[in-house]
Amino acid sequence: MCLAVAFHFSSPAIVSWLRTLTMQREQPIYTTRAHVFQIDPTTKKNWVPASKQAVTVSYFYDSTRNSYRIISVDGSKVIINSTITPNMTFTKTSQKFGQWADSRANTVFGLGFSSEQQLTKFAEKFQEVKEAAKLARDKSQEKVETFSNHSQESGRETPSTNQASSINGTDDEKISHGPEAALLKNENERLKSAVEQSNTNAKKWETELQTLRENNARLVDALQESSANVESCKKQLGVCKEESDALREKIAELEAQCNEASQERQKNAQLSVRVKELEAELQEKEQELENLRKQAEIIPQLMTECENITAKLQAAETKNKELEGRIDGLQMDIDDSHQKQGNMKSELKKFMDILDGKIDELHEVRQGLSKLGIDN
Repeated sequence: MCLAVAFHFSSPAIVSWLRTLTMQREQPIYTTRAHVFQIDPTTKKNWVPASKQAVTVSYFYDSTRNSYRIISVDGSKVIINSTITPNMTFTKTSQKFGQWADSRANTVFGLGFSSEQQLTKFAEKFQEVKEAAKLARDKSQEKVETFSNHSQESGRETPSTNQASSINGTDDEKISHGPEAALLKNENERLKSAVEQSNTNAKKWETELQTLRENNARLVDALQESSANVESCKKQLGVCKEESDALREKIAELEAQCNEASQERQKNAQLSVRVKELEAELQEKEQELENLRKQAEIIPQLMTECENITAKLQAAETKNKELEGRIDGLQMDIDDSHQKQGNMKSELKKFMDILDGKIDELHEVRQGLSKLGIDN
């Protein structure tokens, strides 16, 4: 019976039973923030958000019971209260999502983190706490086995004490009146007091043994309940695997949508820059339009000046035509003058040729006269 007690101390249901027997002295050893989910108790497939936003999720250590728990509170509502046992496993289902099954709570908890580093650190802490819980369970089991062995030894001593009491009682009946009667009587009194003390201890051990039997019955019930919970957890695990596959597909779709959203953000950013450029160009065009409006106000004056200039231009063209007619007449006069000058040059040349001939003749006459004077 005591061995059964020692064996059943590893059941998760015992942790719930021991919680009512000890004071909780817990302190946080690790804290992070995540979105909390629970498996749908009806369908056992879909995730149900337990918090509207990221909440604090902490590991707590109870030094009194040497146990570990994961606790998360959203406002005044406790959404996670899971005692970690060596049989639990934390599974990463994606880069930022992990889950574990709690047979006591008959549910599966899921945590969504903002980064893969937070998920990895939480998983490492879960494994570390799991190992610590395993060591605590082994130590507790050793203590219970030691207590069981001590109980068995006490049970074996009690019958021998009773046997000694019955033997001593028989000796008292056979005692005769002699010189050793007083010594035997004193010895008998001492043995009677020892037997009474042994009977008191026996009753005490019987009470403790009865308590252990009752505890063992509770532990057996808890073990049966735990076995039923294990079967339920196996079924839930299969459902969770299917749900995990579906969630992975959804996460892949969401990541693809996120990539598309990122591309859309980049396009929107480019469009915003383009809009700003167009707004700047529009302001420049509006400034140019304002300048044109100001210029349009002086257009009538410019039209009047243009008409005046056109009239002056027409008058100038008329004068230009008259001057061109005069130029043509002067050109004809110049041509006639050039022709006359040509004729005069030809006549002058002829005259110069005749004059040269006359001069030559006169020179010959002078020479002839000079010869005649010399001869005379």
